[in-house]
Amino acid sequence: MMLDFVLNYVVWDPSPTVFSSFERLRWYSLLFALGFIISQQFMVYFFRKEGQNEALVDKLTIYMVLATIIGARLGHVLFYEPEKYFSNPIDILKVWEGGLASHGAAVAILFALWLYSKRTPGQSYLWVVDRIVIVTAMTGAMIRMGNLMNSEIGGKDTGTDSGFVFAYDAEDILNTLKVPIESIEAYKPEDRSAELQGNGIVPVNFDLKISKGNFSKEDLATILERDIKYALTQFNSSKEYLAEPLETPLNFELAEQPDGYLVTVKTFGRAKYPTQIYEAASYFAIFLILLGLWAKYTSRLPDGLLLGLFLILLFGARFGWEFLKEVQVDFEQSMQLNMGQLLSIPLVIIGIILVGRALKNGFKPAKT
Repeated sequence: MMLDFVLNYVVWDPSPTVFSSFERLRWYSLLFALGFIISQQFMVYFFRKEGQNEALVDKLTIYMVLATIIGARLGHVLFYEPEKYFSNPIDILKVWEGGLASHGAAVAILFALWLYSKRTPGQSYLWVVDRIVIVTAMTGAMIRMGNLMNSEIGGKDTGTDSGFVFAYDAEDILNTLKVPIESIEAYKPEDRSAELQGNGIVPVNFDLKISKGNFSKEDLATILERDIKYALTQFNSSKEYLAEPLETPLNFELAEQPDGYLVTVKTFGRAKYPTQIYEAASYFAIFLILLGLWAKYTSRLPDGLLLGLFLILLFGARFGWEFLKEVQVDFEQSMQLNMGQLLSIPLVIIGIILVGRALKNGFKPAKT
């Protein structure tokens, strides 16, 4: 049973909005915000446990939120799409359209915490950063789950019949058809398992519920055969996630119902690595490791140890998972290592230096 589960593929098509009636609230934004809210409570606990003024956490949170958003945005602009944004600078402000880079956030956070520590007597820079990185790892895990709910930053084709077929983009395109569509659902058809070939091209069905309107069944069939075929084969997002051959006729069934029509489109998808889950799991594990070290040693930790471990573990994991991820921008196609990996290398090196320095200094004596 467990082996069947591991080998099975998943058709993934959740709506990025939390409530269909309120499209402004999206899973990504909710998880992003929850990450900061939960992090703030952890920081209050850290401050209380180590005899620091808890009221300073509010000030620290403002620094963190601003640094994360501004740094992540500017990181994407500078590292991934500078020509696009410098030709139209006003687009830099359109954060809601996507485009955030964790490496930019990391640099901005380190700088913001330096400013915070300079203006906060009694808290050294490394002491503050060592506590912040614990909750940063947890927030990073939540943000990656937000990416999963957005069906973005996914992995390459697995080449096997296990993985995720990201179907939301295709659903979004199908919703633009000039027929009165009431609902679309993508799913894994259990009755098509004989069509699996072990090459990662897997059966996927789309059920479209369509109002009758003024369409006869014959006219609707003619329109759908042309338009659905175009939608599933001519858009870049469809080509990335689906695998319907251009030369084959559209395979679909059209059934008349009392209140409309049910169209079942039988196509194929590409099983991909769910790298969002891999990264989220890695970051949460890093959070637990750092939290465990803090819980065991607390104020005895040498300054910079947790920061160094964070940089090594998180950006080392990021470097590894990038091998399974699709490139984010076109210029990465010709690169041996993508931009995310190149930016991770210096951060890992800095982490190694910090850990070596911290271990050389040794653990602080226990307070009596």
